[in-house]
Amino acid sequence: MKYIMLLTALVLSAPVLSADKEAGEAKSATCAACHGSKGISAIPMYPNLAGQKEAYLAIALKAYRDGTRKNMVMGPMAKPLSDEDIANLAAYYASLDPRGE
Repeated sequence: MKYIMLLTALVLSAPVLSADKEAGEAKSATCAACHGSKGISAIPMYPNLAGQKEAYLAIALKAYRDGTRKNMVMGPMAKPLSDEDIANLAAYYASLDPRGE
């Protein structure tokens, strides 16, 4: 059991290698309402996504989608995302400058 948990953690934390940043940018139009067009939120209660670590973003989105991480806004937003969508969004936001430039 311990080895299964370790293997799962390694797989989930592995960087996404085949993600398409351009597809992520196209998919991010809905995200921009809360997280800003360049991943910098103008609304204090929503986090900035620009420059976040790619693996963290992917894990968080999958957790929202699967219901293991609860948020009444993000749950429904993440529910229809495929693994590919999540990888692309994570790659896109990770590539952005956290200063918003």
